[in-house]
Formats: sequence, C-alpha cells, structure tokens
Amino acid sequence: MSSQAMNGTTNPTIAFFPLANRRDLVRRSAIELDRLNGYAATEFWKTTCRGLGNELLALGCPEDEMRAEIMDFQAAVQIELMWLHREEAAQG
Repeated sequence: MSSQAMNGTTNPTIAFFPLANRRDLVRRSAIELDRLNGYAATEFWKTTCRGLGNELLALGCPEDEMRAEIMDFQAAVQIELMWLHREEAAQG
C-alpha cells in the first residue's frame, strides 16, 4: 500500500461508462438522426453531442477524455446508421 493511501491523501478517480457502449443511446441517436434532414439533423447532432459533453464535464471528466468519448460516440452512431440501412435493404 502506498504512503498516500495509508494517510488518506489519494486522488480519487472516477471511471466513466463509455458513451459508445451505451447501446440504447447510440441506437436512439442513430434512429433520430436518420429521421431528420438538413438543419434539423445538424442541430440535433450538435445539441446531443454538446449535452453529452457537458454531462461528462459536470461529472468531473477531463476535457481531453470528454472529447475522446464524444468522438467514439459519434463513430458508434455512424456504424449504427450503417446497420440500420443494411437492415432496411435486407427487408426491402
């Protein structure tokens, strides 16, 4: 055990559940983004990503980690959009 831990001066860390692994959030976001077009899609996307970023920052997430989480979330949503369209193509 470190001397910091023994005298109670450790720096607590918070583990954040990765946004990209929040399947319901990713799926809902992809469905909504797919439904919208143009300005409405852009505003939805900006609002969603800003809101998630602000939530992470409010929880104490460092800004660089928050940005990485948002980028991973965006990639997960794009992959989900591809799967949605594959499912539609297979059914139609």
